[in-house]
Amino acid sequence: MTLIKSISGIRGTIGGTVGENLTPVDAVKFAAAYGQWLKGVYPSGPYKVVIGRDARPSGDMIQSLVMQTLIGQGINIIDLGLSTTPTVEVAVPMESAQGGIILTASHNPKQWNALKLLNHKGEFLDAAAGASILEFAQNERFEFSAVDDLGMITPNDTYIDKHIEAILALPLVDVPAIKSKNFKVVVDAVNSTGGIAVPRLLKALGVEPIEIHCTPNGQFPHNPEPLKEHLTDLMQAVVQHKAHMGFVVDPDVDRLAIVDEKGDMFGEEYTLVAVADYVLSKNPGDTVSNLSSSRALRDVTHSKGGRYQASAVGEVNVVTMMKETSAVIGGEGNGGIIYPELHYGRDSLVGIALFLSHLAHLDIAVSTLKAGYPFYAMSKNKVALTPELDVDQLMETIAQTYQASESVNTVDGVKIDFENSWVHLRKSNTEPIIRIYTEATDQQSADDLALRFVNELKELAGI
Repeated sequence: MTLIKSISGIRGTIGGTVGENLTPVDAVKFAAAYGQWLKGVYPSGPYKVVIGRDARPSGDMIQSLVMQTLIGQGINIIDLGLSTTPTVEVAVPMESAQGGIILTASHNPKQWNALKLLNHKGEFLDAAAGASILEFAQNERFEFSAVDDLGMITPNDTYIDKHIEAILALPLVDVPAIKSKNFKVVVDAVNSTGGIAVPRLLKALGVEPIEIHCTPNGQFPHNPEPLKEHLTDLMQAVVQHKAHMGFVVDPDVDRLAIVDEKGDMFGEEYTLVAVADYVLSKNPGDTVSNLSSSRALRDVTHSKGGRYQASAVGEVNVVTMMKETSAVIGGEGNGGIIYPELHYGRDSLVGIALFLSHLAHLDIAVSTLKAGYPFYAMSKNKVALTPELDVDQLMETIAQTYQASESVNTVDGVKIDFENSWVHLRKSNTEPIIRIYTEATDQQSADDLALRFVNELKELAGI
């Protein structure tokens, strides 16, 4: 397995060969590169970095390696232990730290892990910072501290509660309205840190949580990506317990998908749509999502008098465009909610609180809420890459084939807009694959369009 290095961090499978997998040597080298970069940005100390991890089995090992490396560079550590990505993002500015590291491979299976890197705002690094860290790692340009200048570790397990308190204090989170509805919600946290944070948040909101797969031991009971085909247990549990809805989060709790009271998928694409509908109804303004996200957000934004814009895929790109346009809500169609009133990061916890506020104000069932939105169906597929494949040439060929007759966007991969549908082809930053996203006004058309481009890519690539 190729070790994946990008501006946002390093990701790979545990074990194997140095430079090809995420081995202890690679974890130390990349942590040292981050520490070297950080000390260059802030020439005078003291230095402080916040670190947290999801529950996957390799997390404790990787975290120990990363923390001890940074200590060797004279950097103090605030150790959140088992935490969530948005909680670490919130903690960085609260601690007045110069940066943060989240140890999580997000939706990838348990054999994966990653170092996701933050700046002093608790936001993902920009391209320039990421490139500098990659250069430090490649050249092994590291300098370590003398014995009297070593850093130290300070454990702090209070930040999930602080994160929840900050959410409850938001003006648009209507705690009394939510409590009045006596909601019953099934929670699937794939045995990761959402099993700690989500039930705690729901109880604070006066919601009865019914927990499945909420033991944070990192033994994922199903594929951790929150897609319909992985959520049979949740869909059945919602019906069995006669719950109002079900929530599922990924291992690091930055993606939220919802199941309605009938046990049907609300759809991770519609998580952002529904939350944006609520926020825009109270605070009109503009929205941003990425090129692979549903047109439904555009439609809802326009219906509220706002302007919608699409960025390149990647949280840092969405955040950059949100800041440029002063967007009041944004995110990604994979269930990632970015609410600037709290922080500029995808956050399932704030998404849950805003969604429940929306539902409480409308006093309708989740299925009824979904039925009121423009209907689009998506299909998400992928084609595995081989090392010898020239992906850039492949993408250029596809773009040239369609640019004479259709609207083609090459800002991030290739997106082709047809009259009633679209397809977005892009090389993944986290896996050796080409992702194929399609959307149409019915599921069969979306699936057919996806299959068409899977076949076109395979034919062009000779696979």
